[in-house]
Amino acid sequence: MTQSVPRHHHQSTTASAPLAPIAVAPSPQTLALLETRRSLPLRALVEPGPDSAELDRMLGIAARVPDHGRLVPWRFIVIEGEARAAAGDRLDALYAAQNPGLAPEKVHMWRDYLLRAPVTVIVVSRTDPAAKIPELNQVLSAGAAAMNLVIAASAMGFSALWLLKWPGRDPDAAALLGVAAGEKVAGFLHIGRPAAKAEDRPRPQLDQIVTRWRPAP
Repeated sequence: MTQSVPRHHHQSTTASAPLAPIAVAPSPQTLALLETRRSLPLRALVEPGPDSAELDRMLGIAARVPDHGRLVPWRFIVIEGEARAAAGDRLDALYAAQNPGLAPEKVHMWRDYLLRAPVTVIVVSRTDPAAKIPELNQVLSAGAAAMNLVIAASAMGFSALWLLKWPGRDPDAAALLGVAAGEKVAGFLHIGRPAAKAEDRPRPQLDQIVTRWRPAP
């Protein structure tokens, strides 16, 4: 039987018995995945992409992130199948209008970009400025959702690449893809089967990034 923690235990003014830890089995597979996960370049994400059930499972996992105030300050836009080319064509038209004299080899740049991966999920950050929860917390929650999606895809045998190129940074381009006014793109998550083995890269040493607070003497 599990123990439930009182919702307002941190606000209690009366003494209570200390809680006892419950047994939770470690997950070596999860740790191994997190210790070795690496993003592949877009060209190395190939068919077949996740089917509907697999993608729904990934998105359900992506939504299991810290969300102070239960605001759900994020949502997902899925671009897959024939919609990839249609979305790319609209982006190409907008990009050409913004860049007169565009080089011929760039005319279909964004169509080609969206066709490279079988599935692209746009993670949208939708903060509520009127909420009591700081906006930064809400933005970080969207980032956590994106990272959960990356990890879920990896755990299911796929690979995911998190990018934020022009279509996500330009308000008009983002609007073409369904991003509403007041929303921002946290990232484009491109998902496919890995066609190469990712080589690791140098990681920061812990003594370079970790400090432990100590009270001043």
